[in-house]
Amino acid sequence: MSMRMNLPTKQQIAYEWKHNGPVVTKVLIAACVAVWAVEVLLRLISPGLFAMFVSSGMVMPLTMLARPWTWLTSMFLHAPNIMHILFNMIALWSVGPELERLMGHWRYLALYLISGFGGAVGLVVWARFTGDWMTATYGASGALFGLFAAILVVYRRIGADIRSMMIWMAVNFLLPFVVGGIAWQAHVGGFVTGGVLTWLLVAGLPALRGRSFNARMWIYGTAIVAVLLIVAIICTPLRML
Repeated sequence: MSMRMNLPTKQQIAYEWKHNGPVVTKVLIAACVAVWAVEVLLRLISPGLFAMFVSSGMVMPLTMLARPWTWLTSMFLHAPNIMHILFNMIALWSVGPELERLMGHWRYLALYLISGFGGAVGLVVWARFTGDWMTATYGASGALFGLFAAILVVYRRIGADIRSMMIWMAVNFLLPFVVGGIAWQAHVGGFVTGGVLTWLLVAGLPALRGRSFNARMWIYGTAIVAVLLIVAIICTPLRML
């Protein structure tokens, strides 16, 4: 008996894209798993290369403004153990397809990335209060918590039952206090960012409610990114800029 994994055809992808299927969610999962597989392979063949690969992509409050790409690269890195990637990808699949269907592909991707940036800024804010500028982190959790907040806002807006979602989010929020080494600051930053952006999109300023969804995403998304960048700059001491 032979087993073969069939990749989706162009026609299947086009159909899912047209009908708001979870195309972006699948791509995000595939990218995270692919990067994780590279990490595992590098750890096996060259621990030095593995350390260099991970450290070059991790986000750290001390260097985030000097190495601004790390807020993005860190979102696709995960610990080489199976639990980190598995837990995050299950979480992404649990909320991603529904949000992608409701928001559309590009707006959903924008929400994901902006939430991830909010998670990185959350680390900087915490470092400003604690002086812990050297804590480096990675993982999709900041972006995922932005999605959690987004679907909570949407479900509340349409009057859906959110009890199961609240339990799931409570478990995720409590996990850092049970399992060490989890950057809860990024969770909070991503959650606040995703929640505020989604609230603005579904309610927001009365003057902008007549604008198209695309226009509102551009306006509110750009404004939130600008605010996050200003917060990161203000919180970072001048000697680190």
